[in-house]
Amino acid sequence: MSWWPFRSESKKQDFVEEYLRLFEKPIPGIRKITQLDFVVLDTETTGLDPKNDYVISFGGIKIQKGKILVETAIEWYPESPKEGADTAMIHGLVNRENLLRPKVFSEKLLEYIGPSILVGHHLNFDLEMLQKIGSSSGLKNFRNPSLDTLELAVRLEHGPHVNWQEIPMKEYSLDALCERYQIPSDDRHTAGGDAFLTAQLLLKLLKVAEKKGIVNYQQLFR
Repeated sequence: MSWWPFRSESKKQDFVEEYLRLFEKPIPGIRKITQLDFVVLDTETTGLDPKNDYVISFGGIKIQKGKILVETAIEWYPESPKEGADTAMIHGLVNRENLLRPKVFSEKLLEYIGPSILVGHHLNFDLEMLQKIGSSSGLKNFRNPSLDTLELAVRLEHGPHVNWQEIPMKEYSLDALCERYQIPSDDRHTAGGDAFLTAQLLLKLLKVAEKKGIVNYQQLFR
């Protein structure tokens, strides 16, 4: 029997229940964007197949009152039944240390993100991979509002009714957007580094949004 504790009907741990209670009241639609709390995140994984691959590195950083809080930057390494040898040339992770068991990682993760808005580039993939770890503790899905910087960039540059089939997706990679918005792409392809780059990109995009009259939560998520 494998040690990897993924079960389809795992009982919710107390910390999961505590996390879910954070969403009993919705965020007011009129709350200004500068008053919103964001957690920008990224993962490095053993591959791109959510069923057969695993998270080997998680990076996050928080934005509050329109500012990146550098002191909140973290990078954690969850245990994985599979290592990232095939993707090591991208993320450089060969010998990981201070590995976290799934339950410990999930508890730390939920405490870290709280009820904040989750932000990432290709965010749905990251959340699916993270939920896979949390499933052993009874986490079925994340309740946080989520914002993908790729989708936000396309929306701001092409309008809300854009035809996605006409979008040149290479122009909306994290590298391409960092170059377009003049963000130095240091420490690329690490979870912590990419989270920091994405946080900088988010602030640039929110400035563009403000010029277009998008100034509160409801407008940002309409």
